[in-house]
Amino acid sequence: MKRPTENPAPSRRAPRVLAIESSCDETACAIVEGLEVRSSVIATQIEVHADFGGIVPELASRHHLSAVIPVIESALKDAGISSIAAEIDAIAVTRGPGLVGALLVGVQVGRGLAAATGLPLLGIHHMEGHLFSAFIGDSERQSRPFAPHLALLVSGGHSELVDVRGLGDYRILGATRDDAVGEAFDKVAKMVGLGYPGGPVIDRLATEGDATAITFPRAMLRDRKNLEFSFSGLKTAVMVHLEEHGQPNSRAELADLCASFQAAVVDVLVTKTRRARARIGRDRVHVVGGVSANRGLRAAIEAAGLEDSFSVAVPPLRYCGDNAAMIAAAGAARFAVLKSAPPEVSVLASIALDDPAMELPL
Repeated sequence: MKRPTENPAPSRRAPRVLAIESSCDETACAIVEGLEVRSSVIATQIEVHADFGGIVPELASRHHLSAVIPVIESALKDAGISSIAAEIDAIAVTRGPGLVGALLVGVQVGRGLAAATGLPLLGIHHMEGHLFSAFIGDSERQSRPFAPHLALLVSGGHSELVDVRGLGDYRILGATRDDAVGEAFDKVAKMVGLGYPGGPVIDRLATEGDATAITFPRAMLRDRKNLEFSFSGLKTAVMVHLEEHGQPNSRAELADLCASFQAAVVDVLVTKTRRARARIGRDRVHVVGGVSANRGLRAAIEAAGLEDSFSVAVPPLRYCGDNAAMIAAAGAARFAVLKSAPPEVSVLASIALDDPAMELPL
């Protein structure tokens, strides 16, 4: 799609991008100028799915449909934008991975906006958005170059170690064979009646407990060359513990269980990250995704950085989970280096971060 000649990107500022994120259970819109967030609005569906203990795809899609236009209008108002065609340079949408029905809502609205305004439409990988979440939020983060680094990408649906070699140039070093780490948190929380989402609740209780009270397994650590993850066995170990000992009888016992479970998760994540960093020789490690908000993980990776002499970056808490600001930042970076019109944007519900489709078009 060609850009309209009457609306060139002003040379005095970075590209201004409006982005829509609808890959799972948050409907979000943001306007970002380069890496500066002008506005970021999120309509969450936590209450919609809480009774089910997880995401119900059909419900998620229906709520995206009702929320997407109000969210866009709020983002435009917060950013002081009165005309998309005149004041925005490009539209970005999450094209995948995610729930196909949910993704379709954002992509179709993005297509409509692009068609109505003549602006280019950029399809962004949800995980690439998370990579950019460590670069937004304040002037210090915005000043960092998007230089090669190792990323530990941990969320409700993904657990990956990624060698970030440049924009659109990613190599997955290891990923989960079964449950993602965020999924494991949610399932364990459900076992002990803590509700959904489980990660924040377990993290809070873990600060009150003894992480050595229960010995839970640390899967796949013996083989130092193996950078993959597995959390299904840990989840099963918690279930077996509950079958043998029953539900915790007090807040103290519950806190001990949460602390012991979280310690096992963090130990595996940090150990594998340290091994991956040493193998590829990066001096920067970024921890991104919803689980990057976990206080135990943040503290452990910071301690590892001090011990192994590598720098650590994490997103501000408000940008750890799904949001459109990170999608807009990735879109602005891609738009700034485009040498040709972006390809047609379609939904790719299961696209990998290192898929050839993620490479920058020449």
